Amino acid sequence: MAKYSFDFKLKVVHEYLDQKRGINFLAKKYGFKSNSQIGRWINAYNEFGKEGLLRSRKNRNYSVQFKLDAIELYLTTELSYREVANRLEINNLPLIASWLRTYRKQGIDGLSNQKGRPTTMPKKKSKEVKLLTDEQSRLDTLEKENRMLKIENTYLKELRRLRLEDERKMNESHESFTASEDTIN
Repeated sequence: MAKYSFDFKLKVVHEYLDQKRGINFLAKKYGFKSNSQIGRWINAYNEFGKEGLLRSRKNRNYSVQFKLDAIELYLTTELSYREVANRLEINNLPLIASWLRTYRKQGIDGLSNQKGRPTTMPKKKSKEVKLLTDEQSRLDTLEKENRMLKIENTYLKELRRLRLEDERKMNESHESFTASEDTIN
């Protein structure tokens, strides 16, 4: 059973939207440890309407490609987790942070939807199927490597842009300091 009913969520969101109370006050009033839960409800209501407050009865499985697209969108833009989740119509924004953390620790392989214990017995395959599988595996590996290099390239470009911006600011402040010394002398 869900911890909070739909009616309760709707009541809290309407109380906030009617500008009766702020998020911090509502969190204290209803005994929340932090205001983040109420903030998520408000965001879900603003983005998806009343349906955003409904508890999803199905567990959605996201493909590895979808997860990579979400991570790439986050890394290559200046969007927050919430904005990425809204854009991809995901109501669970900590999921994106979890995918990013897993991707950074384990790479693309960590994003696969494998559950349970891996099989210990290899499956028997015919030679033709094995050749096709090997070719597909190589192609998949190259595609993964290409995607990782694109993400790394984008990250390095952004890092370089920030470093150049810092150097430019340092030069400007240095020039203004030397200009003020010239006027004193």
